[in-house]
Amino acid sequence: MKASASNISSAQGKNRFYTLKPEKNDLGKRLDVFLAEKIPELTRSQAKKLIEASLVRLEKAPLTKAKYRIKGGEKFFVSIPPPTEIDLTPEKEVPFEIIYEDEDLAVINKPPGIVVHPACGHTEGTLVHGLLARLKDLSGVGGEMRPGIVHRLDKDTSGLLVVAKNDFSHLRLAELFQKREVKKIYLALVHGVPKAKSGKIDRPIRRHPVHRKKMAVHSEEGREAKTLWRLKEAFSKAALLEVEPLTGRTHQIRVHLASIGHPIVGDKLYGGAKPHGPKAKRQMLHAWRLKFKHPRSREELFFEAPLPEDFKELLHALRQKAP
Repeated sequence: MKASASNISSAQGKNRFYTLKPEKNDLGKRLDVFLAEKIPELTRSQAKKLIEASLVRLEKAPLTKAKYRIKGGEKFFVSIPPPTEIDLTPEKEVPFEIIYEDEDLAVINKPPGIVVHPACGHTEGTLVHGLLARLKDLSGVGGEMRPGIVHRLDKDTSGLLVVAKNDFSHLRLAELFQKREVKKIYLALVHGVPKAKSGKIDRPIRRHPVHRKKMAVHSEEGREAKTLWRLKEAFSKAALLEVEPLTGRTHQIRVHLASIGHPIVGDKLYGGAKPHGPKAKRQMLHAWRLKFKHPRSREELFFEAPLPEDFKELLHALRQKAP
């Protein structure tokens, strides 16, 4: 089975062309930043790849340096190539555990290090490739690249994920998520110990204006984002929190916890790789509990996934150090 995906998206297999003229507030910006801001489909890293591939021209001359600074008065021509094919061949060796399965859905325990679906730089070894090998049916609502995928977890986040096996369940599950009727509880190991025993973070989130792979809190331009947290266990320089996202923004838990001064241990993107305190090779975030009504029977379902070994080992080490 083949499907189309690309580092740079385009339509109908043809190049997409843009002509861009800087404005006053663009002066001094790096070229890759400027392109990412002006073309919504591009991240900064994708813009850099375009530049390095000589697909961005200043008048007639190609530009190859992403660090080029906007001077004003220029006219840039950008060519975005068509997508490349990705082979969605089922892969039996992709590791994950099926906790529950019926004719409508499956609940998966995803290990850390597994990307959920094919995307930029991840054309094989994703959870989707593994699902195609182990489940008889998957819904098609999510599109060719995301069969069965109703919601996602970051690559290095472990834990529970519900997968739709037909279009009926996919649409019903998507509706439950949209109405915020799916209860998700995460376990997060964070730097520092909060002074309170619990709290609510109500801070809008938007994409970072410069670092396009990051999200950031922004009171005026961000989308509504709310997260509840409760202190589960305290250590000398860290704490284990139960976290419930009430909304579903990209990187929400990671951004929100970092915004209150308690980034997740091991989270290199949001400040969790601190020189002092616990160390981890990936963010210590686990989708622990999942509760929702079955899309067909309306029966209430509840699932809990055990912590992965690296998370358990780090907690054990912290408990051993406790006075």
